[in-house]
Amino acid sequence: MIQQADNQAKIQIKNLRLRTYVGIKEEEIKNKQDVVLNLVILFDGTGAWNAEEIEKTLNYRTICKEVINFVEGTRFALLEKMTRDVLDLVMSHPEVQYASVEIDKVAALRFADSVSMTLQATR
Repeated sequence: MIQQADNQAKIQIKNLRLRTYVGIKEEEIKNKQDVVLNLVILFDGTGAWNAEEIEKTLNYRTICKEVINFVEGTRFALLEKMTRDVLDLVMSHPEVQYASVEIDKVAALRFADSVSMTLQATR
């Protein structure tokens, strides 16, 4: 029998593309902009790989839907605040041991693909 090195499982949600209001300039306040989110979530996966039951794991679909509804339904002046709020939402799930949230504000600067903010939290 193969021994699992540890009990941590990692979920990555990559390039979640959303539209929201973010910024302080008049055009940013009036018009939704594209943002791209990348989430890394660590949790105890022992129950999932031992029982293969949805109740024994972290439901990433639920977290993703919460993030989508929150980001698309909220106005943000600062990218930093949006990133912190999304991180807090992910960490509100008690099963989450660690989370990293990176949000890219697409086309925020001339000559750059995006500007991003990354924050992490550990329980």
